[in-house]
This record gives sequence, C-alpha cells and structure tokens, in this order.
Amino acid sequence: MTPRDTGVTTTRHRMPPRKIDRIAQQAVWAAQGFTCEVWIDPPSQVWKDFEHDVDEIVMLVEGQSQIEMQGRTVRLQPGDELVIPAGVKHTVRNSGDGPARWLHGYRITKAAGADTN
Repeated sequence: MTPRDTGVTTTRHRMPPRKIDRIAQQAVWAAQGFTCEVWIDPPSQVWKDFEHDVDEIVMLVEGQSQIEMQGRTVRLQPGDELVIPAGVKHTVRNSGDGPARWLHGYRITKAAGADTN
C-alpha cells in the first residue's frame, strides 16, 4: 500500500543534513494552509492513538521518531515531512536515545481563522 492509497503523504528530503529554518518552514506551511509550532519529545515519549478533526503536518527536525497509523509504521529522519489526514488515528514514538524536536501544524479552517469581532 502506497502513501497515495491511504491518503498519507510522506516527503523525504534526500539531501545532506541541513539546519531546518522554522521561520522559512512556517511560511511554506502557511502557504499550504497550515499552522507551524515547535514541539520537543523526551526520550521514550509515546503519544498513543491521537486523532484530530483537521489534517496535521509534521516535520522531524532532530532525533528519531516513528508514527504508526493505518496498519503501517513510518520511521522519520530529520527533514522528513508527513501529512496525517483528519480522522486518522495515529501513535507517535520518540524512538531515539535523545530528544526528538518537531515542527507540527494543523490545517487552518475557516472557523479557526474567522474574525470574531
């Protein structure tokens, strides 16, 4: 089963390791309709069976992590980007010996971006 079959999109950046610029990535994701925040997981952290009502996007910046969803495990390396579709139950594990640093965001919806004045 390919990512296209499941609605899951994984982008692997096959380049030498590079420092990921959060501000630049935030601009890229904003153009795609996503927020962008920094998250750090300590070693052995597990977020089990999360499900969101909007699409989520993640990019591993540092460390090692894996995401389990839809019967498969995606092992992420720094620079890998993954879109998790709305409604997909997923488990995130820091699979390394040190902290895992992420960028993560959620699809901006009209309700979330609406002016309440």
